Amino acid sequence: MKKIAIGVIAVAAMVCFSSVFIIDEGQKGIVVQFGKVKRVDSGEPRLYEPGLHFKVPLIDQVRKMDARIQTLEGQADRFVTSEKKDLIIDSYVKWKIEDFSKYYLATGGGNKIQAEDLLKRKINNGLRSEIGNRTIKDIVSGERSTVMEDALMKMARSSELGIKVVDVRIKQINLPVEVSNSIYQRMRAERTAVAREHRSQGREQAEILRADIDRKVTVMIADAESNARQLRGEGDAEAAKIYADSYKKDPEFFSFVRSMEAYRKSFAGGNDLMVLKPDSEFFRYLKSPHGDKQ
Repeated sequence: MKKIAIGVIAVAAMVCFSSVFIIDEGQKGIVVQFGKVKRVDSGEPRLYEPGLHFKVPLIDQVRKMDARIQTLEGQADRFVTSEKKDLIIDSYVKWKIEDFSKYYLATGGGNKIQAEDLLKRKINNGLRSEIGNRTIKDIVSGERSTVMEDALMKMARSSELGIKVVDVRIKQINLPVEVSNSIYQRMRAERTAVAREHRSQGREQAEILRADIDRKVTVMIADAESNARQLRGEGDAEAAKIYADSYKKDPEFFSFVRSMEAYRKSFAGGNDLMVLKPDSEFFRYLKSPHGDKQ
């Protein structure tokens, strides 16, 4: 009897323990009974808020699901614009569970991976439809927010997953590698052509400036030489005038000075040979006052 009592108590404890469940903060729970979601009298699924709750042991099964806003970030995907141009667009989605019963049934028992896979397909379909109606310029410029709003509205009309899409945003827009390389090469060719034109214009301007400077230098040198010749002529004229005035004042002294200068230049070498008559006028100042040779 004692063993039976212990067994009964153990079974009762297990039953009590299995009838209690806890929903953590940020979660909500539903109870599945014989494969169907347990509902209240109004027909709505019964949701269990965070806290301690009770269920029918061995019959009710609790499914806990995250009630917070979650972020879905997938791989960048390729989209085609109205111009038939490809774009690589990276986006993210903010979502949360709105209808827990529908979410549980649509995702194979609340499987988050399956839910995000289905959501990603729907988001991509919505974005593909919106981007396909717009040009690259529209998407890259001011209509990006419009694309997101329209895609969000389409998702709001589609509630078969029990999910509410809170926000959709484009993180990055890129061109495919082959298109980027083609655009880069074209831009490089255009920049090279512009640089070549600038260099050509620079060389042309340099030649103009160089020719102008050469002309100015030539004019300046010619003016300087003209002024030098003029000054030299004026100096020579002034010197001649001084010599002439000096000669007029004392012709004999002037003749003597000129003769001394001629003697100095003639005998400067020391080995010079001159053949002159003894009575030559050149030796006039080398003779004695009485006419005797010195």
